[in-house]
Amino acid sequence: MRVFVAGGTGVIGQSLIPQLVAQGHHVTATTTNVGKLDVLSRLGAEAVVMDGLDAAAVGEAVAAAEPDTIVNQMTGLSPTHGGKLNPRKADRYFEATNRLRSEGIDHLLAAAEATGVSHVVSQSHASFNGLREGGWVKTEEDPLEVVEGTKAVNHLEDVVLKAGGAVLRYGGFYGNGADEEQLKFVRKRLVPILGGGAGHSSFVHIDDAASATVLAVEQRVRGVFNIVDDEPAPFNEWLPFYAKCAGAKPPRRVPAWLARLLIGDMMVGMMTEGRGFSNAKAKRELGWELRYPSWRQGFAKELA
Repeated sequence: MRVFVAGGTGVIGQSLIPQLVAQGHHVTATTTNVGKLDVLSRLGAEAVVMDGLDAAAVGEAVAAAEPDTIVNQMTGLSPTHGGKLNPRKADRYFEATNRLRSEGIDHLLAAAEATGVSHVVSQSHASFNGLREGGWVKTEEDPLEVVEGTKAVNHLEDVVLKAGGAVLRYGGFYGNGADEEQLKFVRKRLVPILGGGAGHSSFVHIDDAASATVLAVEQRVRGVFNIVDDEPAPFNEWLPFYAKCAGAKPPRRVPAWLARLLIGDMMVGMMTEGRGFSNAKAKRELGWELRYPSWRQGFAKELA
């Protein structure tokens, strides 16, 4: 197949492209930075500079690639685009990503329609953002919690599904450098457990996320899939284990009321009320087999 990967130099793109190429697919991948064209070429892709917020540029790039499938992996979470995360000003950090998840995905879908591309696969998010009521683990049938800085996710999912595409809700990434910032903060003991730390998170190794994406492309699936490992877990369980694997001291504990005064509601809500996700549908319908079924195995291997 001819596969167009929008956002090829992000952490998921750099794991996805080699897997697609290994399966014999012809990949055209984009970057906003001309200096990263060589990165895409080394991964085996035909490299193109494209601004995902420029409708004309998107249309021209897609038309030139003549793809069978478009894969959206565009975000603006790098320091270049998002700057440094300030929990009190999350909208500023997520501004570029939110535009890509609204304007950017609209441009890609318009280009797909104009060129007759009938299948689009797009990334979404399923780490701690399940609806904060009921059980701790959510399925694809459960709505997402609309938290500060992630409101554009609902728009992205709605338009991709209406276009007959597939939405892959990735868990928290780790492996192959995907969690470098988190690792740095944990080693400095700058990630405390807030309140009781009962809020749940879901993770996925970056290579497992990529392998699920290849399956979604090859099977031309439609609908929503949670791309997470088998073990959603509370912060008070996974964060100490992560710190131990990283050779760091145990995380500090901070009362929720104090954390709200210092950093606002976003992080406190995530750590105390966040919901994780089930991967049963992806395993059942995609035939997805994880290299790391649990973050326990993955953290121990990657952080050793």
